[in-house]
Amino acid sequence: MHRKSGFARAVQLTALGLGLVSVVAWAEPQVRVVGLFADAAVVNIDGQRHMLRIGKPGPRGVELLAADSRTATLRVNGQTRQLSLQRDYTEGFAEVERKQVAIGRGDGGHFRVVGSINGQNVQFMLDTGATSVAMNANQAQRLGIDYRLTGVPIITSTASGQERAFRVMLDRVKVGDIELTNVAGVVLDGAFPTEVLLGNSYLSRVRMIDNGETLLLESRH
Repeated sequence: MHRKSGFARAVQLTALGLGLVSVVAWAEPQVRVVGLFADAAVVNIDGQRHMLRIGKPGPRGVELLAADSRTATLRVNGQTRQLSLQRDYTEGFAEVERKQVAIGRGDGGHFRVVGSINGQNVQFMLDTGATSVAMNANQAQRLGIDYRLTGVPIITSTASGQERAFRVMLDRVKVGDIELTNVAGVVLDGAFPTEVLLGNSYLSRVRMIDNGETLLLESRH
């Protein structure tokens, strides 16, 4: 029996090691569809969430070909697969059901969406520069918010200077299926702002994924 030299054994082990690296590199990613929208999908790829849009390559060779409210058609390593919506799980396999809202970018590059305050319909404009959910006096009256009685008088800074306002607490603010309670709001005693601003008192309590033309809001619980 001939014994292999140390060099030969090293070459053989190196070749085996390269083979293992090659297998790992070409292993097919674990893919689950956890959110579906028109022409877009939220896909969990190897434990990481990504918003995929048709025509834009995604990570790990995963590409979205088509999507509707029921299924997503994906190309994974060159293979076409059609997947339905699946529930997402944490590392401990406890089920997590997060609510999601997809908002398209509108005129002027702003994100606008219909929601509600205390059960009353509202057209929101998302504003990450606003500390609270902000509205003018007429909007507050329409929503039944008696800000002069229940609010705390403050002075706030606006584009036109300092304005008198009232800090209020909103019982319920809802966008899509994501409803939050006890959300801080501000009512300005005048005609500004012309739109109800969905500020950080709401936005800081949800996850936001900005994909250019689409903004995804996701509940934290």
